[in-house]
Amino acid sequence: MTTPTHASDDAVNRVVAFFETLTPASLATLPSLYAADARFKDPFNDVRGVPAISGIFAHMFETLESPRFVVRERIVQGTQCFLTWEFRFYFRRFKQGEEQVILGGSHLVLDDTGLVTLHRDYWDAAEELYEKLPVVGGVMRWLKKRANS
Repeated sequence: MTTPTHASDDAVNRVVAFFETLTPASLATLPSLYAADARFKDPFNDVRGVPAISGIFAHMFETLESPRFVVRERIVQGTQCFLTWEFRFYFRRFKQGEEQVILGGSHLVLDDTGLVTLHRDYWDAAEELYEKLPVVGGVMRWLKKRANS
């Protein structure tokens, strides 16, 4: 039995290039990468459709300073792939602060034409985000320490 290669090479390369060069202006090209009824899910969102997905990324640019993705690894099998990435940004309120990094992964399912039908992000919001916030972070680290003792 042969495995379909629709998700491999060209389609995955296009998705990776899109995320590594993502800008507010490039959001207009989402329909060339995502199926019209694609689903996007992460720890904070669960939406369907290109306009809703675009809205999530537009909100990211409105609330964070210099957000960018760096894709580190990819595993492609048939019409599915898994990407590991770093999401780098600065908190807009703390422009002088240090760059923040969230480590995560994305499971992508593509249709026969290479469009993303499912984009599911996996990352630990408590460790990767909440612990880095000025006030909440101290409480989260204290709770984590207490739970591990």
